[in-house]
Amino acid sequence: MQTLTSADGTTIAYVRAGTGPAVVFATGAFNDHTTCADLAALLEPDHTVVTYDRRARGRSGDTAPYAIEREIEDLAAVIDVAGGSAAVFGFSSGGNLALAAAAAGVPITHLALYEAPFALGTLPPRPSDLPARLTALIADGRPGDAVALFQTEGVGIPAAVVEQFRSSPGWDSLVAIAQSTVYDATITSVLGVPTPAMRTVDVPTAVVTGAQTWPGLPESAAALAALLPHARHVVVPGGADHGIPAEATAAVVRDLLA
Repeated sequence: MQTLTSADGTTIAYVRAGTGPAVVFATGAFNDHTTCADLAALLEPDHTVVTYDRRARGRSGDTAPYAIEREIEDLAAVIDVAGGSAAVFGFSSGGNLALAAAAAGVPITHLALYEAPFALGTLPPRPSDLPARLTALIADGRPGDAVALFQTEGVGIPAAVVEQFRSSPGWDSLVAIAQSTVYDATITSVLGVPTPAMRTVDVPTAVVTGAQTWPGLPESAAALAALLPHARHVVVPGGADHGIPAEATAAVVRDLLA
C-alpha cells in the first residue's frame, strides 16, 4: 500500500494498479480497501484502479474533529493521485459520500452507486441521533456495543442475529474500527436524502442493485436514478444480502465508462 496526506493532515492508505482511465472505489461501513478488490481486479486491464481505506479504518489514520467535508477531501486526494479525475464506484454509504463529493465539485467523471442507502422509496431514514449515541458508547469504553448499535439501527440487522455475531471470529475486527461507525452513521443521516446540490449532479451515473439484495434498496435505487439528470437504475444478477457480484457489476461499470 501507498499513503497520501489529506487536506487536514490525515494519512490515507491506498492501492493503485493498472493503466488507463481511473476508477476509484469508495466503500461503506466496516469496509476497507479489500472490499472491492475482486471487482477492481476485473477492471484493472483497461483502467487505473485505486482502492483505499477510508479514515479510521485499515491502515488510514484519523483526525478530530470529524466532518463529512473531511471525507470529501480524502476522496479528492485519492482522485488526485489516480490522475486528477476519475470515475468513482461508491458502495453502500460510500455511494452517498461519492455523490456528495461530485456535488461539491470533486473532479468525478462517472458514478457507479451500488446500493447506497438513500432514504427514498420504501427505505426508511436512519435515526438522526445515531452518531451521537455511537460516540457516547465509544467514549464510555464500549466499542462492541457501538458496533452492535450500528448494525441494528444503522443497518437494520435483527438484534438476535447481532448477538450471534458477537461470538464470531470477525467480531474483534469490527470492534477495532468502531469509531468509523460514527462517520458512516453521520453520512447516512445527514446525506440520507439527496441534497439539492446532489440532485443536480449530471455526470453519467449507474445506480446499481443486486437482484437478491435487502428489501428497500431496489426501490431506493430506482427513486435515486429518477432524481438525477443523467442516471439509470441497473439490476445485476445475484448480489444476495447486499453483496457485490463482481463479474456482473464489472460489466455494468465497463458499459458506463464506454
